[in-house]
Amino acid sequence: MTEQIDVDFGANGLVPAVAQDADSKDVLMVAYVSPEALEATRETGYAHYYSRSRDELWKKGASSGHLQEIQEVRVDCDADTLLYLVDQEGGACHTGHESCFYRTVDGEAVGETVFDPDDVYE
Repeated sequence: MTEQIDVDFGANGLVPAVAQDADSKDVLMVAYVSPEALEATRETGYAHYYSRSRDELWKKGASSGHLQEIQEVRVDCDADTLLYLVDQEGGACHTGHESCFYRTVDGEAVGETVFDPDDVYE
């Protein structure tokens, strides 16, 4: 029998979460998760995060339709970082790219654009 891991949300009540495509293993994005976001993710089967800039819980893809269906949630050895293995609908990045990691530090575009943000975020 396995036991549920207590995630260490630390002093600020948030942990980073890496969203990774369950099939390709491409890293799609990094965001923060609160206890409430993790609970919503586990209850609904869709990725929820905590927006530090808006100070609120958000369901990934709620406004764009580019949802992240959870296949598995993993926790690291220190229980202070999460890995969301997801099936990504559309693009993960608000810029229209498949992944938020679509460019090198030298500015070279290496990722695919999959939607026009002007059409999605009016």
